[in-house]
Amino acid sequence: MNDASRLLRVLIVDDEALARLRLRSLLQACVETPLEVVGEAETAEQALQMLQRQSDGTPFDLVLLDIRMPGRDGLQLASALRTLQHPPAVVFVTAHAHHALRAFDLDAVDYLTKPVMRPRLQAALHRVQQRRWPVTTAAAPLAEAPMLVVAERGRVLRVPHAEVLYLKAEMKYVTLRTASRSYVLDDPLSDLEQRLGAGFIRIHRNALVAAGAVRELQRRSGEGADEGWAVRVAPIDEWLPVSRRQAPAVREALARGARE
Repeated sequence: MNDASRLLRVLIVDDEALARLRLRSLLQACVETPLEVVGEAETAEQALQMLQRQSDGTPFDLVLLDIRMPGRDGLQLASALRTLQHPPAVVFVTAHAHHALRAFDLDAVDYLTKPVMRPRLQAALHRVQQRRWPVTTAAAPLAEAPMLVVAERGRVLRVPHAEVLYLKAEMKYVTLRTASRSYVLDDPLSDLEQRLGAGFIRIHRNALVAAGAVRELQRRSGEGADEGWAVRVAPIDEWLPVSRRQAPAVREALARGARE
């Protein structure tokens, strides 16, 4: 496929004219990605009409989509776009970070919060390119590593599942620990557990640990505490308590991992 056929055809959807103008300027500055802004819309209804017309000819590749707009909002429009014969990729551009989880449920490629900076927009365009025209080998297409999309104090983060060592709920927040740093999240632990899927062990009602990060399970006693089970998490060598109720399941999961 030649470079001309890989030109990203972009539709900007935002009810504010200044916001659309700023996005146009930022897109022009993203010189690493061949693209063309082929349309603008200020409502979801107007955008849907344009997209339905385009689907009969050369479809749009990407919609840069605001969320809060008069009438149908951006999330509702994104849901409707999935029914098109050739649905475009969607990147949300909004001032409101708390819609991120719903946005990624709708298969958004990225979620940018205003004011958008050019490097962040360029990274989103690169992700769109990878999804529209994935790089393949003779064996198989290159798959994107599974990511956990989380909101941390107004920011939206993508953390690879493979980097998560443990999640621990404390008070109103959840601490997500990787080998290099910790994140403080607003998401309920139960929701995070569902999004992570297999590969994580519930060791306590308030803690999940990556099965591959557990190095040992043993009885330990802490200051002023009775002796109890705990697991050692590598490579940070932290010990996390295991509840009496979960100890048999943790032991079985570790034994099963050893057999496999």
